[in-house]
Amino acid sequence: MSDEASVITDKEIEASEEEKAVIRKKKVRKEVTSFSIIILIVLMFRSSFFEPFKIPSGSMIPTLLIGDFILVNKFSYGFKLPFSEWFGDPVYLTEPHHPKRGDVIVFKYPKDTSLNYIKRVVGLPGDTVEIIDKVVYVNDQPIQIVEIDGSNIMADMDDKFKHYNFKFYKAYTGEHEHVVQLEQDNYYNANYYKITVPEDNFFVLGDNRDFSADSRVWNFVPFRYVKGRALFVWLSMSIPWFFSEDNQDNFKFRPWRIGTVID
Repeated sequence: MSDEASVITDKEIEASEEEKAVIRKKKVRKEVTSFSIIILIVLMFRSSFFEPFKIPSGSMIPTLLIGDFILVNKFSYGFKLPFSEWFGDPVYLTEPHHPKRGDVIVFKYPKDTSLNYIKRVVGLPGDTVEIIDKVVYVNDQPIQIVEIDGSNIMADMDDKFKHYNFKFYKAYTGEHEHVVQLEQDNYYNANYYKITVPEDNFFVLGDNRDFSADSRVWNFVPFRYVKGRALFVWLSMSIPWFFSEDNQDNFKFRPWRIGTVID
């Protein structure tokens, strides 16, 4: 009797181990499935709703500084089918509409769509754009600018630009009020011939006008390349050789910029 009891006990132990293995496999499968669903939801959220971006260069100073981390509204100009822009032109599930004049947009760089750029929309489809002595004319009307004191801006200026002779102007571009900076000793970009913006394209400029590669250099941004509208700064931190393509000399952390709305 004792031998039979021993055999039964061994079988019970073996069955118990198999049940535990099955339970472990189910648990792992459940965790992997849950994790995969979470990753999918996050990617869908980034693809169609909001996505964070880092500002690596100074082309949008003083609106955006090197090391700013911003949030971009991906459905500002229409709701896109998730992941559709990963494989080519985005597919809109709602009626798309164009950015407004003055919007700060993130878009695929037309010369290399693997890169993301950020600039301000100045010319809309059908507009004429011309620059005369650094004054921007849209449809033969100058964009209104008023010179302001830039001492506070210079105090917080990124190291790369501290030694330049800037003047600062409050500009009124469409419904947006923002600041642009012009380098007084740089006349390379002082003028730009009159050009008409094609259908479904946009003429964009950086707010750091004399240090921005934009539509003056590589022409227009097609609407299909627009990823979304910049909303606000959620972190501002620059670490030499890590968070900055411009290789900042010093570590910078600007907590006062957190929550800054991008106009």
